[in-house]
Amino acid sequence: MHCDLSNIGILVTRATHQAEPLCNLIEAHGGRAIRFPVLEIQPLKPASLTTLINDSDIIIFISPNAVRCGLATLSGRLQLQNKKIAAVGKTTARVLEAEGVVVDIVPQGDADSETLLAHPELQRMKGKRVVIVRGIGGRPLLGDTLLKRGANLSYAEVYQRCCPNMDSSELLKQWDNIQIVTSTSINMLNNLLVLLGEKGFPQLIKTPLLVISQRMLQSAKAVGFQQVILSSGASDQAILATLCQWKES
Repeated sequence: MHCDLSNIGILVTRATHQAEPLCNLIEAHGGRAIRFPVLEIQPLKPASLTTLINDSDIIIFISPNAVRCGLATLSGRLQLQNKKIAAVGKTTARVLEAEGVVVDIVPQGDADSETLLAHPELQRMKGKRVVIVRGIGGRPLLGDTLLKRGANLSYAEVYQRCCPNMDSSELLKQWDNIQIVTSTSINMLNNLLVLLGEKGFPQLIKTPLLVISQRMLQSAKAVGFQQVILSSGASDQAILATLCQWKES
């Protein structure tokens, strides 16, 4: 893909362990990746996870973090055999497949609960035993809808999201070098607002913001962002393509 991001400073707000692939892509196309991780992932090890998995018919992984933290807790991949495995998006599915897990249910389109719930495999759920592997405090929509469809539902909360203790003063001094901000979750966007504080808010909302879902777009506009760009997808390649299209326009 032809893409020239020369002279474009792009704020990458992903957690440190997830940011480098996107940063490398930006830099490979001439852009400046400015790393400012606004999220920390702390793994949890629920004692009940193995039992929940063994007693389930369908296991839904909400995110790549859910995959990494969930699989780290399990004693082995054999527990996932003969289970239907679902991923909320293609990125999560790729992380599962890289771990040797066969994914049966992947939504076509946006990486969100709404798109997953439209999948034919999740329509008739009466009596199905479902485990949602997620972080603490995830959206209730997926679970609530599956319950209404008759599923027997359990949650396995395998990580928690934390706002890091960071000083944003140096970042704000260099804000003129940032032409666009990227954020891939509402939680990250909220943390960014907290970390920049009242001092940074006026600069932040005037800076173009790239998001990955309609829900994020609506949330950002409600906060006051003046220009919000919706990525064509959640993957690094989709974000890169959207950045290139934004620069071209």
